[in-house]
Amino acid sequence: MTHIEITLTVFGLLLLSLGGGLWIMSSLLLVGLVSQVIIAGFPLAKIGSIAATVVARNGMGWELSAIPLFIWMGELLIQTRLSRMIFEGLSPFVSWIPGRLLHTSVLGSTLFAAVSGSSAATTTTVGRITVNELIGRGYDRSLTMGSLAGAGTLGLMIPPSIILIIYGVMAEVSIIRLFAAGIIPGLLMALLYSSYIAARAMMNPAVAPQEEAPRGAGEYLSALVKLLPIIVLMAVILGAIYSGLATPSEAAAIGLAATVVITGIMGQLSFKVLYVSLQNAVRMSAMIISLIVCAAVLASAMSYVRLPQSIAEIISALDPTSLQLILLLACFYIFLGLFLDGTSITVMSLPITMPVVLASGIDPIWFGIFLVVMIELGQITPPVGFNLYLLQSLTGAPLSRVAIAAFPFFVLLCVGVAILYVFPALVTWLPNLLYD
Repeated sequence: MTHIEITLTVFGLLLLSLGGGLWIMSSLLLVGLVSQVIIAGFPLAKIGSIAATVVARNGMGWELSAIPLFIWMGELLIQTRLSRMIFEGLSPFVSWIPGRLLHTSVLGSTLFAAVSGSSAATTTTVGRITVNELIGRGYDRSLTMGSLAGAGTLGLMIPPSIILIIYGVMAEVSIIRLFAAGIIPGLLMALLYSSYIAARAMMNPAVAPQEEAPRGAGEYLSALVKLLPIIVLMAVILGAIYSGLATPSEAAAIGLAATVVITGIMGQLSFKVLYVSLQNAVRMSAMIISLIVCAAVLASAMSYVRLPQSIAEIISALDPTSLQLILLLACFYIFLGLFLDGTSITVMSLPITMPVVLASGIDPIWFGIFLVVMIELGQITPPVGFNLYLLQSLTGAPLSRVAIAAFPFFVLLCVGVAILYVFPALVTWLPNLLYD
């Protein structure tokens, strides 16, 4: 088969299985196995042993243990009052900024992202508190929803990001370096969001009603005390990682233990909280790990049928510039984001795109952050933008209205990725500083 025939056959099988309503992990596994038979020509007796070997090798990586631990930690925070304390602690500090409490969605998401690693957990936790509170106080409904839709995606970028862990495992890139690379871009996106909110508030003060100013240093001190638990968790997790005392997996265990201790000291820990949080964590972790091992079977099949080399040769024949290749990949990922969640996009695409990226000389650390921004775009893009559905359930607004509210933040993410392309050192400087 020619390169184009191989490429079209594999993509056709994927579209057929996904369009037929199969679960994503089942589609990945099925296409991987079928490709080995009809393209590579392997006998049926052989593909079973190949799949078993691939699943065992990729499902037992020590790095994957960080995923359920970080998920459980985030679930514990969702089930306790710690999330509410973030909003109460931030409120006095943003009362002087144009936009006032609208910034709590951005800053709250930034803080919570640093201990949860999940966009869904960040959006849900911060949204439960801020949405009704802000709308009830008379803040602009559209800007309230849009700012949370955009800020919730920071859970994918700011370490400890579960998507970056998955990318690091699949692309065989240092997870610690990826975590370091995500800090500045994550803060850049948060700055873009807050700057937009402030600009909107200055142009139209009605979007943010007047709030009573904090009265004296005592109110600020009280706010800091409320922020102390989340700050301690951030210091424990990130400090353990960047000091070199712990790997990401060990830091996840340390962070989970610290979360249990803090929630216990605050009187928030109970058997029900432990049970519900563990149940949710097991369900989410099983889904993610299943996707990873099934994607590994597909990746193995892709190597046998030489699909990455086929795509690389097709792209090489086009002779794109660096900018053209990035734009091509951006369009590809935005298209996938219309229909798939972030984890599925990562595990499905990397066996295909990673060889092309490496062959083109693109830094895999930079590409990991670029991929995360593309997934963030998908989170706020209909019809499958997960953050949009979360906000719809929180506000009761039609999905179309939520999508319109989120559109300015979609544009800001595009601006952010353009900045990262022009100034790649924003991604690479910190990991190079810490680990070279």
